[in-house]
Amino acid sequence: METKTALVENIPALKMINCKIDGMSVQVPEGTNVLEAARKVNVDIPTLCYLKDINVIGSCRICLVTVKGMKTMQPACVFQVGEGMEISTNTQEIRLARRINLELILSDHDRKCLTCPRNQNCELQHLAEAFNLHEIAYEGEYNKDPIDDASDSIVRDPGKCILCRRCVSVCKNVQKVYAIDTMHRGFQTAVHCESGKSLREVNCTNCGQCILACPVGALREKDGSKAVWKAIKNPELHVIVQPAPAVRVGLGEEFGMPIGSRVTGKMVAALRRTGFDAVFDTDTGADFTIMEEGHEFIRRLNGEGKLPMFTSCSPGWVKFCEDFYPEFIDNLSTAKSPHEMFGALAKTYYAKKMGIDPKKIFVVSLMPCTAKKYESKRGELITNGLRDVDAVITIREFAKMIRELGIDFVNLPDEDFDEPFGEATGAAAIFGVTGGVMEAALRTVSEVVTGKPLEHIDFDSVRGLEGIKRAEVAIGGRTVKVAVVSGLGNARTLLDAIKSGQEQYDFVEFMACPGGCVNGGGQHIVSSKVHSTVDVKALRAKAVYDEDKSMAIRKSHENPVVQKVYAEFLGEPGGHKAHELMHVNYKKE
Repeated sequence: METKTALVENIPALKMINCKIDGMSVQVPEGTNVLEAARKVNVDIPTLCYLKDINVIGSCRICLVTVKGMKTMQPACVFQVGEGMEISTNTQEIRLARRINLELILSDHDRKCLTCPRNQNCELQHLAEAFNLHEIAYEGEYNKDPIDDASDSIVRDPGKCILCRRCVSVCKNVQKVYAIDTMHRGFQTAVHCESGKSLREVNCTNCGQCILACPVGALREKDGSKAVWKAIKNPELHVIVQPAPAVRVGLGEEFGMPIGSRVTGKMVAALRRTGFDAVFDTDTGADFTIMEEGHEFIRRLNGEGKLPMFTSCSPGWVKFCEDFYPEFIDNLSTAKSPHEMFGALAKTYYAKKMGIDPKKIFVVSLMPCTAKKYESKRGELITNGLRDVDAVITIREFAKMIRELGIDFVNLPDEDFDEPFGEATGAAAIFGVTGGVMEAALRTVSEVVTGKPLEHIDFDSVRGLEGIKRAEVAIGGRTVKVAVVSGLGNARTLLDAIKSGQEQYDFVEFMACPGGCVNGGGQHIVSSKVHSTVDVKALRAKAVYDEDKSMAIRKSHENPVVQKVYAEFLGEPGGHKAHELMHVNYKKE
């Protein structure tokens, strides 16, 4: 106890700063910027380029404020408060300066708002409305660079770019992928890929974090809804849809529901009303993934394969590994991701069971992820000459389909998934959050190795939204070292530590997106203000764990559907049939 007290006493006291904002006294820690200090007294300063913890550069000049005694205005997002400062945020002079800066930004922006994918969810549009801008005082010369739509996942529209650099910051500083950057200077400044290449030609991982960061429509996902509508309208096709675990805790936000609302039953009802012939659950595919990946880990632990084993269900992470750390490709689990496993089973087991020609089955994946679009087109993910998954749509795309049909999503009655792939476990549900795949695997691996039920099913040591989590787990008399990583910048850190021999592990879960799929590139896009004031990832993660707790079965190997398919069709986990359908060897393309 004395040691703990001493440690606390040795921590230097946080220096507090007293200042006034619009005449109101506020006390904040030293180093706080004016923008965050103002929010302490409920003063909302408008921003555009600012994205808390990601992009703090003060380039848009929309957040200008005045400080008593200073001749020039200061950008609130980068200017730190000082003792005794008197700050004004809403004078006529300030509003005029902000208005002029906003008009200049709009002068070089493609203002086709009605046909823009970010219409009504655009921070620039909201600012124009707030400033009552209905005429443009200045007419600039639009960026004439062509739209870059060569990527399988992401479309980049230079004409809509406002040079806020939020996309650049998240790609360089958070993900550390460096696929895009600002080029040239002055009026020629633009966001580009290296040497004017397309996103397809550089080492873009398709994670879509740039889309979440963009305040306008300069970045968007590649549209998959047209192919889905076409398939649904084709009477020759049997169209199946499968939503991922994190979709059910993110979709409701598209319709104004609170962040983290669990809408599983409404989601199923909406999918059925959209016209799909069968509504199945990717969670069932996740249970199959744990069976295959878990048994693969046991074999590797027993000397049959490389350690540490890396999870492979995040396609953005897999591509990052292939592009930047190819020496670790053999460490990747050969198990396909859940939606790809499901696609393979749909066109084999389900096709045979229902007497449907596999060529007539069209599999649609509803994902919180843009990288799944790229993944579905990979050459390795073809079974018996057919793609496992035919089309991928994001949460945002499906929300638009719902609106197009005029469905009142919020008031839909709950409905259940179709059989035989409608039953899943809590272990599958937690795939949607960082640490979930690891925990699901440990639940099954522990019981398979020991032959005994777990006393405690929750593995709290691998939970939490930290970028890197490390733990040691006792399994069958052996201590297994595991790590959980989310965000590709954190992946670099851990891979470098493994590469240098500084750290050793047996099993590592990697997720491309910070926080996991609850923060995937295909999720609902929140504004900078929401990002700054609400822990969106935490609310969605809580909903995922609540879904797990609500499930009757919480271990993948206890799923009766999984047990039946292995007994009737696949044989044993990791066996010849299972390996043929549900495994793949990744390689640098």
